[in-house]
Formats: sequence, structure tokens, C-alpha cells
Amino acid sequence: MIRLFAALAVSDEIAEGLARRQNSLPGARWRPREALHITLKFAGDLREDVAADLDAELSTITGEALTLELSGVGCFGEGADIHAVWAGVDDNAALKRLAKACETAARRAGLPAETRVYRPHVTLAYLRRPDPDKVAWWIQANNLLHSPPFEVRSFGLYSSVVTDAGSRYQLERSYPLQAL
Repeated sequence: MIRLFAALAVSDEIAEGLARRQNSLPGARWRPREALHITLKFAGDLREDVAADLDAELSTITGEALTLELSGVGCFGEGADIHAVWAGVDDNAALKRLAKACETAARRAGLPAETRVYRPHVTLAYLRRPDPDKVAWWIQANNLLHSPPFEVRSFGLYSSVVTDAGSRYQLERSYPLQAL
């Protein structure tokens, strides 16, 4: 079994800007630079043959290079159940098309349909039963985040291995996006 997801890497410049915000939240498990990405499709734990089918389907996707911007921050969960803080991604029609194409490719490879609405973001930290007031303070202090535009010319299929220090990601395959 291999745990896979399709995602867009963020540039070093964008990661540096995000790293400056990774502080002042007690108990946060901040994500390292190499873990910062925008998920397109989480596939989960797959048998090797299904992983190969997913790779084959993702390789058929054609799309345009993307120009993205990050804007604002937020969290997943409520109250003591908040489990992550993130940086948002500005609305982008081409990004939505790419995520939908990845979802379609995953379904053709035999994966179940995603039931949640796609909300593009970069996870900055995972949390365990944080103080909701401290999370609210962090969001208020960082909510004016706005990155410069950055271009993305490929997306990747990543594997994820869970370790005691957190998840470690490895790029397994890269798929080009065409320049306009």
C-alpha cells in the first residue's frame, strides 16, 4: 500500500513568506517548507496496481500553467476540535478545472468520489485540542496575508509516509502544465 495525493508545490519565495507566519500559536506542529503544497486530490492508501492506474490517468491531464496568489488564513474545525491552520488560495478558475480533472482521473482509476467541496489551501500547522482563543488571535494577526502572484508549471503525484516527526512527502511523478 502507498499513500498518495496530487498537489501543487509552492515556490521557495512563497514558502519563505509563509514561514514568517509559523509562530505564536502554542502547541502548533508547523509544517516544514518541503511539506507546503496545495492539494488537488487526496487519494489515500492505495494498492500498487491502483496507484499505477492513478498515475496513468493523471498523465492524461492537460491544462494551462497557473498563476496563483495566497490570501488570508483560517482553520479547520471549531472550538477544541480545531485541527489545522492554513493559508487560503485566491479563487482561480484554472485551479478549479485542474482539481476537477484530478478528481475525474482518480474516479477513472477506481477511487471513490470526493464528497467534500474543494477548498484550496496550504496547511501551515496541525493542532491537537488548542485553545480556541489563541487560534482566533493567530488568525486575526495573520489574516491580511496576501502573497505576490506565483506561477505553477506542473503538478505532482506525492507519496506520504507518517513518521513520529509528522508526515514526510516525496514527489513520485511530475506532470507538466502548458504555458499560455
